Amino acid sequence: MGRKWNNIKEKKASKDANTSRIYAKFGREIYVAAKQGEPDPELNQALKIVVERAKTYSVPRAIIDRAIEKAKGGSDENFDELRYEGFGPNGSMVIVDALTNNVNRTASEVRAAFGKNGGNMGVSGSVSYMFDATAVFGLEGKTADEVLELLMEADVEVRDILEEDDTVIIYAEPDQFHVVQEAFQEAGITEFTVAELTMLAQSEIALSEEAQAQFEKMIDALDDLEDVQQVYHNVELSE
Repeated sequence: MGRKWNNIKEKKASKDANTSRIYAKFGREIYVAAKQGEPDPELNQALKIVVERAKTYSVPRAIIDRAIEKAKGGSDENFDELRYEGFGPNGSMVIVDALTNNVNRTASEVRAAFGKNGGNMGVSGSVSYMFDATAVFGLEGKTADEVLELLMEADVEVRDILEEDDTVIIYAEPDQFHVVQEAFQEAGITEFTVAELTMLAQSEIALSEEAQAQFEKMIDALDDLEDVQQVYHNVELSE
């Protein structure tokens, strides 16, 4: 899973470099989660996960609070949650999650981002079967053995624990997100380099330098779309 962790880091670094855009995306995601349930992270697990993710991207508290207050205020703005699946250069696989108030616009923009960069849209289910929903945590200041012992003492099962570049990476079932998080919090660990639900490819492919450049252009085009929240793929990115 080491390469998958590299891809997560690359994705996070890319978003960290585009703060205004990522703040807007998180603001929308937090608003939707707060509106669909209780506008309190302690009473709404979906909202709590989004808020925890936002913290790892250094989203200001003011933006988080503003989105929650907007939901509390009874705003009539509604968003549909959509998932698109498609293919990039050399059969690479891509999943795109979006929140939109205009389904036709979003579908058209996502299709164009694929088509203009050597890719094409697929039908629902054409790609997602090759990915696994996964809870991922990254933390520093501990060894993999220490984290394993901590989780075993808390009677928490996870898929895998790796240590890479002074970071311990924990992969768990998505429904165990809060269980893992609470185990860490009880041990005094509240800061994470990554804490999110993601879609991890079951296997990854490598592309030629030319194909990877085209692929990265396609991913950037998808990420740049206002309605797109997350983009997942199965390409082993090389520097």
